[in-house]
This record gives sequence, structure tokens and C-alpha cells, in this order.
Amino acid sequence: MLIPKADRKKIHEYIFREGVLVAKKDFNLAKHPDIDTKNLFVIKACQSLTSRGYLKTQFSWQYYYYTLTPEGLDYLREWLHLPAEIVPATHVKQNRSHAPPRGMLSGDGGDRRPRGSDRGDREYRKRGFGDREGGGKDAQTGEFQPQFRGGFGRGRGAPPTGQ
Repeated sequence: MLIPKADRKKIHEYIFREGVLVAKKDFNLAKHPDIDTKNLFVIKACQSLTSRGYLKTQFSWQYYYYTLTPEGLDYLREWLHLPAEIVPATHVKQNRSHAPPRGMLSGDGGDRRPRGSDRGDREYRKRGFGDREGGGKDAQTGEFQPQFRGGFGRGRGAPPTGQ
């Protein structure tokens, strides 16, 4: 498809600046929400870059999700005549606060017991599956003894007989 060079440049600049792009699968959409050009131009330009290995495409729920690959980064940097110091927003390291992650502080109230501790057993008993009567265990022997209480699947009665 022939795309005007000005529109192609807008698309390539946006992809390089952000590192990612989302486009709705609507070929008749007059304008892409983020780029001032037709949505069809955006999809077809990204399709071209994908076929050359410069973008990775993921399609889900009628939306195309495009991610810039390292080869695509080099290609767009050359195509747009940009220096090596300029990188997409997805490649910029964010400054993190110096506070430790949640749960690393002592005395935060979190229970740090390993799995398999008696905590799970208490939860099991609380919900009525444990040692209490009616929990599936025989009160005298303490062994599991299942019972058939009748019925016919999902609480419906048995089909009428004699017909």
C-alpha cells in the first residue's frame, strides 16, 4: 500500500519515541487516536515493519499490539537520522525510590510461615472440613467414611419410575 511519506514519518517517529504502539482493527477509522493519520496507514506501516522483523505483533480482542525489536530500533534510528543517545521510552530506566519493597520491613504484620504449616490446617477446619461432626470423619474412629445420601445429580430428584 502506498502511504504518503509524511504519514509514514509520523508513524515511525511515534514508534521510535514510545517503543510500543496499539491500533484497533478498524480499517475504516478516519484517524488513529495517538497519531494524526489514518488508522489504516498505521496498521499497514506496522505490518510492513513486522514482516521485516522490526516489530513484534500481538493481536488480542480486535487490537494490534506492536513492540519494537532491537533490529527495528537500529532501523528506525537510521531511517530517522537520530543519534545513538536517543532511545525509546520503553528503554529508559526509571528512577526507583530507595524504600524497600513492601513486606521486607520487620514487624509489618505479615505471617511469613512456609507452606505446609499448621495455618492451612486451621483454615481447612474453620471452613467445616476438619475434625468436627459432619466433616466427613467418623466421630468415634476418626477415619474418613463417605456416605451416599441419595439424590440424582445436582440436587434433582431421581426420575419417576414405572412409566
